[in-house]
Amino acid sequence: MFTLSANMTTINQPWLRLAAVAGATRLVCLALLTLAANLSAQPQSPGTVAAAYKDPNSEWKDYPTRTLENLPAAVREKMDSGLNPYGGRLMVNSKATGFFHTTKLDGRWWLVDPDGGLALHKGVAGVGPLGTAGAKAAFQAKFGSETNWAVQTTALLREHGFTGVGAWSDTEALRSVSHPLVYTRILNFMGGYGRKRGGTYSQPGHTGYPGDCIFVFDPDFETFCDEQAKPLAAAKGDPWLLGYFSDNELPFRPGSLTNYLALPEKDPGHQAAVAWLRARHGEKATVRDATAQDQRDFLEFMVERYFRITSNAIKKYDPKHLFLGSRFYGSDLSHPEVFRAVGRHVDVVSVNWYHAWSPEPERLAMWERESGKPVLITEWYAKGMDSGLSNTGGAGWVVKTQRDRGRFYENFTLGLLESKVCVGWDWFKYMDNDPAATGADPSNRDSNKGILSNRYEPYDPLLEAMKEINERAYTLVAYFDQELKRENPPPIK
Repeated sequence: MFTLSANMTTINQPWLRLAAVAGATRLVCLALLTLAANLSAQPQSPGTVAAAYKDPNSEWKDYPTRTLENLPAAVREKMDSGLNPYGGRLMVNSKATGFFHTTKLDGRWWLVDPDGGLALHKGVAGVGPLGTAGAKAAFQAKFGSETNWAVQTTALLREHGFTGVGAWSDTEALRSVSHPLVYTRILNFMGGYGRKRGGTYSQPGHTGYPGDCIFVFDPDFETFCDEQAKPLAAAKGDPWLLGYFSDNELPFRPGSLTNYLALPEKDPGHQAAVAWLRARHGEKATVRDATAQDQRDFLEFMVERYFRITSNAIKKYDPKHLFLGSRFYGSDLSHPEVFRAVGRHVDVVSVNWYHAWSPEPERLAMWERESGKPVLITEWYAKGMDSGLSNTGGAGWVVKTQRDRGRFYENFTLGLLESKVCVGWDWFKYMDNDPAATGADPSNRDSNKGILSNRYEPYDPLLEAMKEINERAYTLVAYFDQELKRENPPPIK
């Protein structure tokens, strides 16, 4: 009887003129307008975005992509309000301690901010200036000083609904702003110990270890962590500090028992693995006696030892702030043993999540079930081919445009907010790679990862999409929780 435009809001004007000529009453026209408005309030079907994983030379596919346009108008049109300085919402049953902590209410995990507001962390990692000549010139022209950069960058992030900064950020400069962003710190316990001990090497995105064996059984590692953690006492009264990451992307491998047994006989890791295996299978046990269950149990044993040592060091000198884990990645994400072990010692489980276009509900549920803790997604991104960069480095997705990057952000964060176990995220990262930084990690040389170019120019289509989600995060949580109740009503007694 009438037609609608692509966004389902505009009635075909020639039809209305024809109806008027035919004597349609004002009441009929109003009824038609009301019907069109009701239709516009209904969610639309998800679209797709063409993407390739990691490398634009690999196969492009269309991936189902849910955005705000797929949700009812009442959700799209409502922005969060009543937020406190930390970005949280004061609610019943939340307790102010002066520092961030976590709580689980009605089956959903939250951060509780220093004022007692239920909060979600919406951050960007690596918020700091680039060091290449071209980037320095652009920095000077745009900001003139580090102070101005910190003020303007904080304003930019707040303008787009972000409340915090992630790992590898210039927290000293950003913390000096009068109304700072919530921040995190990465301590690099194992990485720092490895550099001092020797034997580590560079891999794309993270530090490599001999045979994928971290030095967690070295007798000096515990002492090293204690020494490294002493300066944390200086920050133990800072309410803007969310918490600490102990390391980044350590190799917690399913075959760790075999790997440690393959180390040189005098290596403390080899000796610890031999002692552990022989305690189970007798004094003559070798790697050939190791069962699949032994492999799983040793992995849990090794991971638990690492987190016990690092947690003790952090909490000894700063018991007020959250321990956010070591940013799991890759094969770590599939193994319940890893999450059982970490859950005994951390406050929040941090995950660098690649290989997924949309969050997998079953995987998120497993992480929370095994650890008993909420989840923070600490790296994820998509690279746009309209940036002028070649985009061959890094682990994220490749898409065609900045608007597609924004759609990816919407799709991924909607899944995280729906999950009930995720308390926030850090997009990776603040600025694009600069190909002139030839000494950079191989994964950070030629890719469009930033919300800004490597000359401090913002990617507006991406930032606009980020803003749309970030400024409705609590509204979206309420919507998803209500939808879940509709789908799973309580049993009739």
